[in-house]
Amino acid sequence: MKSSSQSRLFLAGALALVAAGHAVAQSAFTAGDLLVSGSIYQGTASTVIVGQPLPGASGGLAIANGTYPNVFSNDSVDASFGVTSPIIINEITTTGSTVQSLNITQMAANEGVNLVTSFPSKSEIALNVSADGTAVTFMDYIAPVNTLDVSNSNTPNHVDPTNPVAQTYQRSVAQLNFNGTLTISPNNTYTGNNGRAAVLDNGNYYMVGNGGNGSGTEPVNVVNNTGVQMIAQGATGEATVVGLQQGTPGSSTGFEYGFSVAQSGVGLTADKSGKDDNFRGLTLFNNTLYVSKGSGGNGIDTVYQVNPSGGGYVNGALGVPTAANAAATTINVLPGFNLTSAKTAVSPTNPASNPFGLWFANANTLYVADEGDGIAADLTNGNDPNSGLQKWIFSNGTWKLAYTLQTGLSLGVAYTVNGYTGPAPANDGLRNITGKVNGDGTVTIYGIASTVSTLADQGADPNGLYDITDTLADSTSTQALGEAFSLLEAAQNGQVLRGVSFVPQASAIPEPSTYAGIFGLMVLGGAGWIRRRNGRRA
Repeated sequence: MKSSSQSRLFLAGALALVAAGHAVAQSAFTAGDLLVSGSIYQGTASTVIVGQPLPGASGGLAIANGTYPNVFSNDSVDASFGVTSPIIINEITTTGSTVQSLNITQMAANEGVNLVTSFPSKSEIALNVSADGTAVTFMDYIAPVNTLDVSNSNTPNHVDPTNPVAQTYQRSVAQLNFNGTLTISPNNTYTGNNGRAAVLDNGNYYMVGNGGNGSGTEPVNVVNNTGVQMIAQGATGEATVVGLQQGTPGSSTGFEYGFSVAQSGVGLTADKSGKDDNFRGLTLFNNTLYVSKGSGGNGIDTVYQVNPSGGGYVNGALGVPTAANAAATTINVLPGFNLTSAKTAVSPTNPASNPFGLWFANANTLYVADEGDGIAADLTNGNDPNSGLQKWIFSNGTWKLAYTLQTGLSLGVAYTVNGYTGPAPANDGLRNITGKVNGDGTVTIYGIASTVSTLADQGADPNGLYDITDTLADSTSTQALGEAFSLLEAAQNGQVLRGVSFVPQASAIPEPSTYAGIFGLMVLGGAGWIRRRNGRRA
């Protein structure tokens, strides 16, 4: 994979950070540009020593030192294995030229704040534009660089006694404003796992992520720490779980806040408590929240609408949850989308099996990024027709899959990265996305690729950012013939891409959905997705 501007991707940023709400004005972004998030591995051989105990290994010892990429072979003996690394956000043009680079972690360090991501955790640092268009938000950790297993650590007040990772670190929402200032709001969400995305609306941050390390016996204060969470803008500490209580508190099966297969009416058996709400994708459209689930062995991997009125799905504006109605909020599968178990194999009749990013072009057209199932053989044998970019159209009360765009992604075809010594990765699908409606009746979507490889943790694969233009009125694959993805940016050796959004603007924009697009965090990092054992960050 090559990119004419990839050598400029990680230039040291010069914008100043603002911690705990103290803002310092900096240079503004250029309207129409993109922001891309990602990370650069900072570990050395001494970061991990062969034979040392690993935090999440339950007595297991490291089998590889800290050298990239072999360090992630430790994933085979420690299911929670990860190494924290800096957060980099780059402003690029829509043709891929780098405008400026912000080393968020270094700026935070200058203010005495440790702010990082977990390098191989492919679902982290998604970028979302606020409802008014003036800020971009993302989630991270309050921890030093090169710390092990932070993505599965506990959070304050939500310690999981079954979690093999005994460490405690706060998560955080970071808000990057139109003028380049940054505000950090530490919180206690997603104990035992990771926060994936956040968006700002109505004075609150709305977050998605996964809580609990997967034992299935987590206490109430772990189950209520997962799924959709909200916290007031600028607040720190405890958040509020969003979702109607399902099942019996303390039960190891069917106890959730939001969506539960046991109460869904689709005939599935109650499974591990908390895991039905293992949401990864997030978008805000028409003042309404939508989330996706495409990971884990429990629940339903599909697309959901968050309804603060407590009712069913509505194809219209619902508003966002408030502290007053959070406990009555329902989370409903969009009609027409997958309603079968997460364990069901992908097939043409089971679309959106691994949904990630979401972007609405309008009220009746939804683009869904499907990251694929992480199985290389499915791509080689042509058995994953749904990975890539799906176009869904709402008609007669239901959503219908019009077609899936794959041309140009070269799914399953191995590529090389200069200096990279790990097993060659191949594209498996897409994760975070965002898009814009053009004046000529087309839309352009930007998406981060997922990967497959034989690396023990495919989240550490160098991956790429792609774009594609689709005719909005097209409704069949025949009409879309000739549309193809182009590589816009490529991660280098030791780098990953994670989230993507448009830059925030100085004043409110009239149609935030045009720019905000899904939880489309296209950060630098994270390659292919693989279905993980319960409890692993993904």
